[in-house]
Amino acid sequence: MRADGTQPNDRCNVNEADVFQPWFRERGIEDVEAFVPDMAGTARGKVLPAPKFGTGPMKLPEAVFSQTVSGEYIANKNNVEDRDMLLVPDASTLRPVPWAQDPAASVFLDCYRRDGSSVDISPRHVLRKVLAKYAEKGWTPVAAPEVEFYLISPHSDPNVDVEPPEGRLGWTDGARHPYSIDQMNDFDPFINTVYKYCEEQGIHVDALSQEAGPAQFEINFLHGNPIDLADQVFLFKRTIREAAIEHEMHATFLAKPMAEDAGSALHIHQSVVDREGNNIFSNPDGTPSKLFYGFLGGLQTYIPGAMLIFAPYVNSYKRFLNPWDSPVNLAWAIDNRTVGLRVPDSGPDARRIENRLAGSDVNPYLALAATLACGYLGMIEELEPTEAIEGSAYGTEFGLHRHILSAIEAFGKSAPMRSMLGDDFVSVYCALKDAEYMEFQEIISPWEREILMFNV
Repeated sequence: MRADGTQPNDRCNVNEADVFQPWFRERGIEDVEAFVPDMAGTARGKVLPAPKFGTGPMKLPEAVFSQTVSGEYIANKNNVEDRDMLLVPDASTLRPVPWAQDPAASVFLDCYRRDGSSVDISPRHVLRKVLAKYAEKGWTPVAAPEVEFYLISPHSDPNVDVEPPEGRLGWTDGARHPYSIDQMNDFDPFINTVYKYCEEQGIHVDALSQEAGPAQFEINFLHGNPIDLADQVFLFKRTIREAAIEHEMHATFLAKPMAEDAGSALHIHQSVVDREGNNIFSNPDGTPSKLFYGFLGGLQTYIPGAMLIFAPYVNSYKRFLNPWDSPVNLAWAIDNRTVGLRVPDSGPDARRIENRLAGSDVNPYLALAATLACGYLGMIEELEPTEAIEGSAYGTEFGLHRHILSAIEAFGKSAPMRSMLGDDFVSVYCALKDAEYMEFQEIISPWEREILMFNV
């Protein structure tokens, strides 16, 4: 901690009740973006003049969690009054907004009802609910996400296929160049801006690499507390979009933005430590522990019921159409990217499990909550995983839901997910996804007009 009471990453000192105004004055902050992450993982909130922040109660309607991705509201039987939530700023999340024209800061808000209880359908609360289960056992999950995204040329016609942006010489390269340094150099100015903005916000990103698709990239996050990492992924998505606009491009986290190219994933590395900081996935002699196998068994058993979290939109399931780009199985193996559950080759202290099934379109709070919930149940129930596979898992049995309707039905009927994530949350989330699917169904696609119109 610095002498002025701030953390090295320029976030405020969480132990000072009056931290906000001194922090604002020291940095000349004029505006404050105060928000909650909604079900889609986007920011809902208010912008306040800095001197007004904290001078009175802040409220938002609880219905922000009953909004579809297109902004339509669904009926929520638990909130027929459309009541307000009381919003409490999380001081540990105060950060500058580096792309703002006037000096600005952002802060996450936690949501409460008038009786002091948490709003249980808030994604941030859902993750906290799962982490509390671990805490009761003296366990602390550790997470490290990897997020993929595409840069695309800007356009305003949704009927036109997206294309990669132009490189340094005005050339649009549609070929695949996984791990190409030269292709990354085409976007050096954008990449430099991203790292600068991340550093200013205390977003702890590590390596960036070119992925399989044209102008597709992956960024790795340093491991840490799941709530903090979910906050960082949430902010990272905003950062990428803003940096892309600054360089006259767009960025998308859509799971499958280009029909012929690879989809974008959000891989989640996860492990668990005890009160002494020991990795419970390893025995004292360095061998895999019973809890490690239980966590794997839980993922294999319960991910089908939670798939709606990892693939939340109609488009999400198109990512699974090409198993060479995205695993479609629940197999596990060591150092094998063809499986849905990969165990990286590492020492005992770093033993972890990588869930490779989620798309980059997920809500990071819900994706972390769901994968940790599945693993927790496996450890508590002492489940056994299948045998680790040898060789390629491509071509093995499709172990996931093939479309969103079956995922909605499975999630709604999953008693284990209701017990871990909350009964009200599961009901509202399923209703949201039903409404989004019905909205999608009302659209007549170009394929229907071209192929079916005069042939049926």
